[in-house]
Amino acid sequence: MTFGRGEREAQQRWGRAESRSPARLARLLLDHVPGEYHARLEAAPFFFLATSNEAGRCDCSFKGGGPGLVRMLDSRSLAFPDFSGNELFMSLGNVLENPHVGLLFIDFVDGARLRVNGRARIHDQGPARALFPQAPRVVVVAIEEVTPNCAAHVPRLVPSDKERN
Repeated sequence: MTFGRGEREAQQRWGRAESRSPARLARLLLDHVPGEYHARLEAAPFFFLATSNEAGRCDCSFKGGGPGLVRMLDSRSLAFPDFSGNELFMSLGNVLENPHVGLLFIDFVDGARLRVNGRARIHDQGPARALFPQAPRVVVVAIEEVTPNCAAHVPRLVPSDKERN
């Protein structure tokens, strides 16, 4: 991963040199989702999707649907259905202008977090669309950057009985 100018400036101003050691960065900045995370992502009942249009105006949306919402195609690509509940197509509209997306997965039971960044493509027909036959569209993300995060400061929440069944 190449850090941008602002990231480098912040690291110099507020970080510690040991935070940027090659060994630490190799653990924290990946170009794929390691196999041990695949089942966790596929079991995630929701995630947050960040997009922006070509002018850089950002949008972050909640994507829910229960376990099975995400399908790992391989370690460098994943897919999820789009249901566009409010039919404003804010996320999809942004993807049409700017394919760069960020997905944030948080497990509020154990605090695990995983950030996945990549390039999205929308499929409303073809083999990718068949991955989620109940959805009118499927988004496939070509993964470019993956960052596991520590569980610090993530509140622990217990699923309701309704969600457990």
